[in-house]
Amino acid sequence: MSIPTRRRFTALASTAFAAIAALSGLCMPAHAQDYPNKPVKFIVGFTPGGSADIISRFMAQKLGERLGQPFVVEQRLGAGGIIAQSAVAKAAPDGYTMVLLTGGHPTSAAMKKTLPYHPVNDFGMISTIIEYPMAIGVRPDSPIKSFPDLLARAKAEQGKLSMSSAGVGTLHHLMGEWLKIESGAEMIHVPFAGAAPAYTELVGGRIDVMIETMTFMSTNFKNGQIRPLAVSSSKRLKDFPNVPTMSETLPGVETTSWLGRVVAPGTPAPVIERLNREMRAILAEPATAERFAQLGGVPAPSSPEEMRGRIQREVDRWNRVVNLRKIERQD
Repeated sequence: MSIPTRRRFTALASTAFAAIAALSGLCMPAHAQDYPNKPVKFIVGFTPGGSADIISRFMAQKLGERLGQPFVVEQRLGAGGIIAQSAVAKAAPDGYTMVLLTGGHPTSAAMKKTLPYHPVNDFGMISTIIEYPMAIGVRPDSPIKSFPDLLARAKAEQGKLSMSSAGVGTLHHLMGEWLKIESGAEMIHVPFAGAAPAYTELVGGRIDVMIETMTFMSTNFKNGQIRPLAVSSSKRLKDFPNVPTMSETLPGVETTSWLGRVVAPGTPAPVIERLNREMRAILAEPATAERFAQLGGVPAPSSPEEMRGRIQREVDRWNRVVNLRKIERQD
């Protein structure tokens, strides 16, 4: 090929590549270029007024302010959030329908015989939002003086002490079962429909130990209504420096509950990247940390990959607990 011919060929090739690139941009879904250009639906599978709902509305308002479109919170209740999550797993992959996941998402995957979605693969992860540890407490006049004392008493009197949960298959329940595996102590599991009835039975002396998230326990620890024994975080909490972690007695026993946001699988990467970027900016604001502290939690930004890995590890952990404790899985 002569030099002039080669030059003409190079010029033509460059033009062709430029045209292909331009067409690729034109062919890219519109929502990947100007997202969002209409309201975004944010589905929540939990009742109004709870921490999940409060955090959802807080983040929806902040995202709406930053992105110039309303993020509309819509409650779809039932089946512990499964109905809401199923709706998003099957939604159009355009970023205009999202759902809140919680630390109960992996426990549901471990406890349910079947789910209408895969707990990891059927969601486009954006980021976790907030995390808060579990805590164990007793009534103020309880003879149980510490977390090691609780385990020692439970071992000495196998199956006599009782521990509450927020229901069979919840994070609270499986956390308690994990403690039994690691400590060798047996306690009676007493499930309740939430924290309030468990608290009533605890202060009434009808159960011995309560396990709950810090969103509920924090205020009760501060006002002396419940005496703290331990928290499930990796480090002691800033507001409760004298309360030990569970892992100080049982190495490796660390977990936190969390909330996070996901979209439908197959949502374009540019949409997920923008949502992740905006959420990280919101979670870095001092006002966000202050609001979350009022709810007993801390901001917990993550990459989509980190969120995916976290959920998979927790599904694996709770499956192990369910199998070792021979807990009957639910339909």
